[in-house]
Amino acid sequence: MSPAAETRFTELMNDHGRAVLGYLTRRTDPVPDAADLMAEVFVVVWRRLADVPDEPHQARAWLLGTARGILANHRRSALRRSQLADRLRQHLQTQPDTVLDDTSSLVRSALDRLSDDDRELLTLIAWEDVSPSQAAIILGLSAAATRKRLERARIRLRAILDAEEPALLRSAARE
Repeated sequence: MSPAAETRFTELMNDHGRAVLGYLTRRTDPVPDAADLMAEVFVVVWRRLADVPDEPHQARAWLLGTARGILANHRRSALRRSQLADRLRQHLQTQPDTVLDDTSSLVRSALDRLSDDDRELLTLIAWEDVSPSQAAIILGLSAAATRKRLERARIRLRAILDAEEPALLRSAARE
């Protein structure tokens, strides 16, 4: 951008920045989002500087119109996020109850007793449905190292579960 354009941009920011920020602050919830929205307004100004009227009152009106459009986009985005979150909450509520039974409690307890690395590897594969080669990429390991770690983690998990299994059987027999 030319020095004259940079000077014009700076003048617009200095002359009208407070008005734009005030406009956005009075219409934005949460209020701290107003500063981000103002930055978006001035990104538009930077890109479309030739479209900004030269007359100060018209320039201010143009900036506030731009702020209005950006605020409308922000509100639509917030509404879409909220609606998506509501649909997700509703979907999760209509799913079958995921109350932990004794077996899943035992597995979670056993996982908690493993190292963080073992637990992460096992849960990536079992819960996130990734392959060992994908887990290697996620964890930043070689495929061979991941396969070996997975083998060892499974052995450690099995040992913990085998030690706890008699308690589970006794508990189930009592019910």
